[in-house]
Amino acid sequence: MSTLQGRHALVTGAARGIGAAIARMLAAEGASLTLLGRQREALLRVAAELPSAAALHGVVVADVSDEREVQAAFDEARAARGAIAILVNNAGLAESAPFAKTSPELWQRMLSVNLTGTFLCTQAALPDMLRARHGRIVNIASTAGQKGYAYVSAYVAAKHGVIGLTRSLALEVATKGVTVNAVCPGYTETDILRDSIANVVAKTGRSEEEARAEFAAGNPQRRIVQPGEVADAVRWLCGDAAAAITGQSISVSSGEVM
Repeated sequence: MSTLQGRHALVTGAARGIGAAIARMLAAEGASLTLLGRQREALLRVAAELPSAAALHGVVVADVSDEREVQAAFDEARAARGAIAILVNNAGLAESAPFAKTSPELWQRMLSVNLTGTFLCTQAALPDMLRARHGRIVNIASTAGQKGYAYVSAYVAAKHGVIGLTRSLALEVATKGVTVNAVCPGYTETDILRDSIANVVAKTGRSEEEARAEFAAGNPQRRIVQPGEVADAVRWLCGDAAAAITGQSISVSSGEVM
């Protein structure tokens, strides 16, 4: 029997891409899923595709940067499926701009969703885990949290913050049965990447194939990471076999970060 059997896992940003892949993999391992995002219909489509009984899974709608919405959503999830045993902070937003043209509004958007959202959702879920003396928190950061990239300074700063939060909280709860880790994908086949490719095409006149090759060029395997590869790392961290893994930032990037 899977070690995730019957455990309540809440995944943010679960309507597409990496979040949807994580939800499918955790459900296949027996977890009961709550999918959190801003678009109910998109969440419901993912929930309908999840393996095992549909009654095990549900959706809640919230903006992760809004404290009241987050608390209400977590209360709703808890009422429907019990205490939260696994939290995957996947909701994210990426925008690019040269540093000199990075407005305070863009800066705040990157921090609000990527970092503050992780903080608020973790605060909402952690009490359940501390009471149970067992829990798994996995933050989807990025290789941008492990190194620098030009023209995305706000995003890079936010993802570095996520890794710092991961390390600090992991130490704080190390004796309480709760692990806290970050998974750091490189360029992954998601809507965010497709939007970035479209942006390059629009600004430079390169073809889509040329722009995609440019993104893949930084990957030592010369390819784009697939969402399922990120999800499999999350699956492992959520299981009992990873009980000794905490405070880590695991790069899923084909060797881009070592």
